[in-house]
Amino acid sequence: MISSELIALTLAVLSAPVFAHHQAREFHNVHNHGIYPLSPRNYITPETKLDSYDYIIAGGGLAGLVLASRLSDDGTTTVLVLEAGDTGDAEKAKIDRPGLTYFTSLLGSSYDYAYKTIAQSSAGDRIMNWPRGKILGGSAAVNGMYMVRPNSVEIDAWHDLIATSDNKAYADAWTWDSLLAAMKKGETFTGPTDSAEETTGLKFNAASHGTSGPLHTTFPGYMVPITSAWLPTLAAAGIPTSEDAYGGNNLGAFFSTMAINPTNWTRSYAKSAYIDTLPPRDNLHVLANAAVTKITFADNAQDGNLVASGVEFAKDASETPKSVSAKKEVILAGGAVGSPQMLLVSGVGPKDVLDAASIPVKINLPGVGAHLQDHLATGIQWSTTEDTQGTIFASGSDFSKSDEFLSYVNCATSYVNGTYLFDGTESFNNFVTGLKDTLNDDNALQSLIPTTDDTTVAGYKAIYQSYTDKIVPEAGMVEILYSINSAGRITIQTALQTPMSQGRLTVNSSSIFDAPVLDPKYFSHPADAVVLRQALKKVRQFATLSPLKELVGEELVPGPSVQTDADWESYVRQNANTEFHPGCTCAMMPKDKGGVVDASLKVYGTTNVRVIDGSVFPLSMSAHLMAPIYGMAEKAAELILSPPTSGTSTSTAGGASGTSGSNNNSDGGGNAAVAVSGAHAKWLTLVSVVAGVVFPSL
Repeated sequence: MISSELIALTLAVLSAPVFAHHQAREFHNVHNHGIYPLSPRNYITPETKLDSYDYIIAGGGLAGLVLASRLSDDGTTTVLVLEAGDTGDAEKAKIDRPGLTYFTSLLGSSYDYAYKTIAQSSAGDRIMNWPRGKILGGSAAVNGMYMVRPNSVEIDAWHDLIATSDNKAYADAWTWDSLLAAMKKGETFTGPTDSAEETTGLKFNAASHGTSGPLHTTFPGYMVPITSAWLPTLAAAGIPTSEDAYGGNNLGAFFSTMAINPTNWTRSYAKSAYIDTLPPRDNLHVLANAAVTKITFADNAQDGNLVASGVEFAKDASETPKSVSAKKEVILAGGAVGSPQMLLVSGVGPKDVLDAASIPVKINLPGVGAHLQDHLATGIQWSTTEDTQGTIFASGSDFSKSDEFLSYVNCATSYVNGTYLFDGTESFNNFVTGLKDTLNDDNALQSLIPTTDDTTVAGYKAIYQSYTDKIVPEAGMVEILYSINSAGRITIQTALQTPMSQGRLTVNSSSIFDAPVLDPKYFSHPADAVVLRQALKKVRQFATLSPLKELVGEELVPGPSVQTDADWESYVRQNANTEFHPGCTCAMMPKDKGGVVDASLKVYGTTNVRVIDGSVFPLSMSAHLMAPIYGMAEKAAELILSPPTSGTSTSTAGGASGTSGSNNNSDGGGNAAVAVSGAHAKWLTLVSVVAGVVFPSL
């Protein structure tokens, strides 16, 4: 069985003995460290809410709380945050200690939506776990805290997708330079401790970081001694150490900054950074255990666009929904799953999906839920007799309970490009040529695109072309991470960053309390398996290089039986799982390319509904998503409070009309049969890159 501990955000997807996230252990005497809880008068009840607010934010996760803090900053603008989950205050001890992410994870508890995909036909017919934080602060309250920024070419490619047919003043907010400034605005960076720097040899450039933002970032205060092997081993493997992974080029090996407050070694996240530190604000109300069940729309339209009058919300499916009015805007900040689901149950989305779920169509917007993209991860595991984080934690020593030790989370990482993965320019160029050939083959595309709608098909092609022309040749195709949280084991994980497979989120119910249908269509494009195959072959070679080879023993997973390219691809399809970075389900693109929001983040066909979270990214990117989402939320708040003076973006072309248009049974083995057809069978004939990459005609 694929380990259920996968969802504890170590990013590994190997067998159960690797991880120990759910040990029944909890530390006591965790100090408050001067973090002030939100004033009780701001935690409201349904009975004490106002009748109306200027802004209603549906979702109290990462983006939602950034927006709540910034929009209410003037003391007069009224803001209501509706969060489906609880506050998390009862689990403060677990949330605050970074290292406990691995050992007392809140995932799998009531603080986790615990979504599951439908069976993935190209991934061993597995039903995969999709954990998402159901808590004030969102997944940032329970995740692994990586603060990695994307490559500049990825952000500029995003800008180019929206720049051609949208208001330039808003579109220019989504360039690398603009987003970098916003990411720095929200950050207070602190350099490493002397001991951490000495142990790891890590490099950083303080000038690429912010100095006065609410969110604290730093490196763990303690680094396990075997982290010293990371940079020199990768250098021996041909991956240079990055001197600055945060200024727009994240290629190379480095130690990631983490969302940690170094004054007390606690997790820094949207709630602790943007909300808990605020003085009492009568104009900011936060209501937990309140899921938005639908957006309500006024009877009158403006220029053919619907006007949101407010929302309805309830604690659970048994409760009669209550309503609240929005004077200015309704902002969806429910993430890559929550925001498209809220639109769909409100009647905004593809007509075929809404009709099938018996939801009256308010706006036929085919792109809602389309273009779903996600990172996939797997890895290789070796035995070790050296101390790992897991070994030290299991010792029960006083040090294992200290703030310093529990500040450690896996942070050794790297991003590598295609030239490295495919052993040179010629083989890599052959791979890219194969990708471009697929784009020009209509028959092949039909099997890859999860809808026949012309606009979403056009969007798929636009995204695909952005990858092949701009991103794949320049950016990191794979992330490689060093995981040492398990006792007696060292794992090196590989995670796909530029998926060619796109899926779809739909609903089969009008209730927000029924889970949406999640079909990421993993490995529907066989190139994704080829890329992960190449990455794993490289990683296996790391164990032959000093100083790592002196630390590891036998290869435990997948083991020596996996040797050929076909072996590796079968292993990948049977073992890869989400890296917990889904996005793109409310993509910011032109409406005629399946876009859901314009450059001002307004939903097409509405005057005052915005989506502000990771669902609006049109492209996957080589980064964990926290840093770009923090930056995006900061920039969005600026756009709302100070709209660009050169023009006003409108959500045109949407119209108000509604008339257009099993169980996980893998045993972890690397050689289980995987059914493939169509484009898959042809791509799987790729020969080893040793002999050169060959693409048959599709």
